[in-house]
Amino acid sequence: MRRKFGTAAVLLSAALALTACGGGGGGGNPLDTTSAAPSGSAPAGGGGKAVIGSFDFDESVLLGSIYAQALEAKGVQVEEKPRIGSREVVFDQVKSGGLTIVPEYNGNLLSFIDLKATAATTDDVNAALKEKLPPELEVLDSSPAEDKDTLSVTKEAQAKDSLTTMEDLAKVSKNMIVGGPPEFKKRWEARFKEVYGLEFKEWKPTGPTTADAIKDGTIQVGNVFSTDPKIAANGLVALQDPKNIFPAQNVTPLLNKAAATDTVKTVLNGVSAKLTTQSLLDMMQKISVNKDEPATVAKEWLTTNGLG
Repeated sequence: MRRKFGTAAVLLSAALALTACGGGGGGGNPLDTTSAAPSGSAPAGGGGKAVIGSFDFDESVLLGSIYAQALEAKGVQVEEKPRIGSREVVFDQVKSGGLTIVPEYNGNLLSFIDLKATAATTDDVNAALKEKLPPELEVLDSSPAEDKDTLSVTKEAQAKDSLTTMEDLAKVSKNMIVGGPPEFKKRWEARFKEVYGLEFKEWKPTGPTTADAIKDGTIQVGNVFSTDPKIAANGLVALQDPKNIFPAQNVTPLLNKAAATDTVKTVLNGVSAKLTTQSLLDMMQKISVNKDEPATVAKEWLTTNGLG
């Protein structure tokens, strides 16, 4: 999903990060492991230091800011490196120690490190992650908050073709153009055909404009994420996934073990305990529709939940 990129996208993301994403806290090159490496000494607050990265989309930036502000409130010295790029780039930075923490989505993280993974539920996904992650890395508690992949259509299309589940699409998919992130076809074409018998007329890389492309008819079905406010705003319907082709996508902190202190782990587990899908949807509404800054929205949520 939102969250895996093909080779070309990786190169582009890395290039953009090098030239445009100096980082929201320390400046400089967000991919420079020497400048971003966590310090071994704790500041006066005693909480240590954390370098927090995020992927190049608003929700990830929001989550990174929530982590950063929650940690700062507990005396941790924080450096933020927002909008670094794709998982391919960010994952290697956490593994090498250039980043301490990144907000992840457990299902897509598992798919990234194990292309043959079949785990679908939160518990099964996390159990598989603990087995498959490199020894340098660990995941903390998953939050109840999920931002799942969906195949979504307009309400009009749902009514016209009697579409309730992804399985229902099989009878009409050959007449449909489907859209999503650039890597969407590569990742899902074979699985959609295998599990649901879906074959589409055309695949279009619509990226962050997918929900709008469904609404205006450029595409008839698209990969929209469940916390995207445009599902409701554009009158779309997320089709049910009865065979769980899309795994659990709980927001889950990914950490470099050597750089993460007990304070960091305790604080982030506390954040995860209070983060829900509805609160994530509400915050994304403020960012996407009201155009509020992610850091401002993060601060409001932390204050409301007694974590700021």
